[in-house]
Amino acid sequence: MENLSQTINLPNTSFSMRANLSKNETKWIQFWKQLDIVNKIKEINKGRKSFILHDGPPYANGNLHLGHALNKILKDIINRSYFKLGFDVDYIPGWDCHGLPIEWKIEEKYKKAGRDKNDIDTLKFRAECRDFAKTWIETQSAEFERLGINCDWKQIYTTMTKESEGIIVAELLKCFEEGRLYLGNKPVMWSVIERTALAEAEVEYKDKKSKSIYVKFPIKEHSDTYVIIWTTTPWTLPGNRAIAYDESIIYQKVIFKNNYEKFNISKGEKILFSKKLFTFFSEKNGIDKFEVEKEFEGKDLKGLNCDHPLKDLGFNFNVPLLSGDHVTEDSGSGFVHIAPGHGIEDFDLGKKNNISPPKIIEDGGLYYDEVPFFSGVHIFKADNLVVKELEKKKMLMACNDFSHSYPHSWRSKAPLIYRTTSQWFISMTEKNLRATALDSIENVKWYPPSSKNRIKSMIADRPDWCVSRQRSWGVPITIILDKKNNIPLVDPEVNRKIVKLIKENGTDIWFMKPVNFFLTNKYNPENYEKVEDILDVWFDSGSSHAFVLKKRGITEKADLYLEGSDQHRGWFQSSLLQSCANYGESPYKAVLTHGFVLDSNGKKMSKSTGNVISPNDVINKYGADVLRLWVATSNYNEDLRISYESLDRQTETYRKIRNSLRFLLGNLKDWNDKESIAHTNLPELEKYIRARLFEINTSIIDSLKNYNFYNVYQIVSNFCNNELSALFFDIRKDTLYCDKKDSLKRSSARTVMVDTFKTLINWLSPVLVFTSEEAWQTWKEEIDNNSVESCHFDLYKKFPIEWENRNVIKKWDKIIKIKKAVNNVIETKRKEKLIKTSLECEVTIYFKQKEYYRIIEHFDLNDLFITSKTNVSLKKKEDFVCFEEDKNIYVKVEKIIGKKCERCWKFFDELNKKCICKRCYEAIEIS
Repeated sequence: MENLSQTINLPNTSFSMRANLSKNETKWIQFWKQLDIVNKIKEINKGRKSFILHDGPPYANGNLHLGHALNKILKDIINRSYFKLGFDVDYIPGWDCHGLPIEWKIEEKYKKAGRDKNDIDTLKFRAECRDFAKTWIETQSAEFERLGINCDWKQIYTTMTKESEGIIVAELLKCFEEGRLYLGNKPVMWSVIERTALAEAEVEYKDKKSKSIYVKFPIKEHSDTYVIIWTTTPWTLPGNRAIAYDESIIYQKVIFKNNYEKFNISKGEKILFSKKLFTFFSEKNGIDKFEVEKEFEGKDLKGLNCDHPLKDLGFNFNVPLLSGDHVTEDSGSGFVHIAPGHGIEDFDLGKKNNISPPKIIEDGGLYYDEVPFFSGVHIFKADNLVVKELEKKKMLMACNDFSHSYPHSWRSKAPLIYRTTSQWFISMTEKNLRATALDSIENVKWYPPSSKNRIKSMIADRPDWCVSRQRSWGVPITIILDKKNNIPLVDPEVNRKIVKLIKENGTDIWFMKPVNFFLTNKYNPENYEKVEDILDVWFDSGSSHAFVLKKRGITEKADLYLEGSDQHRGWFQSSLLQSCANYGESPYKAVLTHGFVLDSNGKKMSKSTGNVISPNDVINKYGADVLRLWVATSNYNEDLRISYESLDRQTETYRKIRNSLRFLLGNLKDWNDKESIAHTNLPELEKYIRARLFEINTSIIDSLKNYNFYNVYQIVSNFCNNELSALFFDIRKDTLYCDKKDSLKRSSARTVMVDTFKTLINWLSPVLVFTSEEAWQTWKEEIDNNSVESCHFDLYKKFPIEWENRNVIKKWDKIIKIKKAVNNVIETKRKEKLIKTSLECEVTIYFKQKEYYRIIEHFDLNDLFITSKTNVSLKKKEDFVCFEEDKNIYVKVEKIIGKKCERCWKFFDELNKKCICKRCYEAIEIS
């Protein structure tokens, strides 16, 4: 007998089952470079409608983490998809280069070498910061490229080029000339470790254990009566200058009928306390021997004054009681101690009542020398000292540990304080900046929609923008002050000169040259001095629309800004405010937000907890395509959890997609377009697959326009698993392998397989960039060498309208259900070891409703169920199994009695003398 296996049309392709992505992906990066893919893609849609995704600059400091990978992969998927939609995509990757994190790294290097930053020349220090940023830009560029991010890595933007710095300065001076920028004395979030003001976006909140104290302030001329205040910052008491109350709160004057030594209370002493809060305080602490002497409204406290509880230590001044709107009865005593130098409400109340904030804390957190008793003490060590002195003077009523959410520096991790200092601010009210920003928010599309309210509330409530920093590495605040009165010089001619010099020389020139270098001849340089502060890095990156887009003549707003949810208080907000201030509108049409990448337990990744998975770890173990697939199929609107287990599951999804591509390539090896069958002549299964291709393609294009693609790629993955592998491939395997090569059914299947392969590559290529190219190059080499050079050059196709067929899809939804019912019973028989394969089965089906008989009447049911014999019964018998999902369907499966064809393995009543069936005999003879 001839070797029948040689007569079967077995799949044949070099597209391996094993991807070996971590090793093979790099060769495709080199292939794309040789192909000059970036420029060729740009040429394809040149002149068409543009799509601008403006890159939010990551910080040039350290290797990439998974948050970076998530962000850049999302952007890359969108850019590639919009190219396929026919847009001329404009994308330039950028880096944020100035600021504290880099300064810290250079300072750490100095400390290890036993050097002090203050001994280093400013220009030398800045040069080291610049070199540090350059090094990390090169490293991160290579890491992004390894992720398959498509862009020109030689055409990037940074915030530290001469041109960028010049435009940043120009943007700042425009705010200045229009009266938005002013020098003010206000409380700002201050880091005593970094010795600078911080932006809200540089602040992280975490739990802190503080001392919660109740303090007695003696009422003047009433030595036995005290106002009780409550605070969690004892170190601010040396800065106390007033006490706030609320006019509508009901207060009590309480006289004690017993000694309470634990609370430094003597019999006969009187205190003022909120009625509501004293009830809570007294019950909690077992104080029951007292009498309410008087009950009154807060407004009756007007004009009352106290002594400072540390009067004997040198704090000998009047402490007035003032009405304050911020006083509540949520906790404490109903009285708030006011330190105008260390709180926004404190400062505002002091200003309202002509109380200047005292200078008690220097930049590094020490009390100034002129502060009585506490001079030279660091505030982080002062709480215990303040408590000790209050206790000595019997002015401490209670002291407890108190855990609360407290602001910390995102870089040093140290607690922050409010400190009133001289800083540069952009006004939120001058020239209606707040109103302009709030109006602009309404004209932006926000994804998800809830993010709109988030940024609105932030803009509505935020204080003026503090844009000055007391550091060295950054864009200087290029303003000149009159030495006599500290008034800024507003002269557009001087400002134009400054901008020109910086564009030509970079910002080092500001630190290098004396003030006369920047003034025009009409000013005497002896009367002026330069501002030494640098600019908030959020103003740098917030101006990027000006030095990346507008600089290139792009007048349109960016179509999309895409960053993590923390950027509502960071880049989204700084860009909005900067653009609204100088251009009267937002710099973007739409904003898309993604969540954070967390570990499997929903916790933040950190080296200290040992739960970090890096992009490099994932690439080395799984390949970049698996990480990209994880991104594409995750709900990025929320925080994302990742683990090696979840990546293992993603690898299985990838494997199924790859197997689909491999099956298609293997069965199309000798394809020729002449074999193609007209749509009208296709069997209904093939029409169904085309209908699904049409339906999914339409859905993908509509979804991508709204940046809703995480569901898209789940649909594509499900299509590969369900409609292709479990249905189309499964049913047509016998036809492909055993029919004669040019049979109508086989050519029909292959016609649609060509459509399916090309469509899958088109759908998958924005995500599985490496695998799609590998499959496409296999197609070119083995099937059609005239195809386009790279799969990444193809645009999304609009399919012929004849492919659309909702009726066929609805019909096949029921057929698939019938097939599932049959498969369930076959699987039961297999588990019972009555059969080994479905080809050993004789199936009988019965339907309660006649509609089902009409659905299947023109089908080869043996093909559909992959069986050797199928009967349709008009009567239900006892041994039929009812399908639970649809009780209209009944199935019976028996082991077939017949002869097995040695070629196709189906069973028949009769075979020819070669022990093969008629179909197989004809296939062999004709071939």
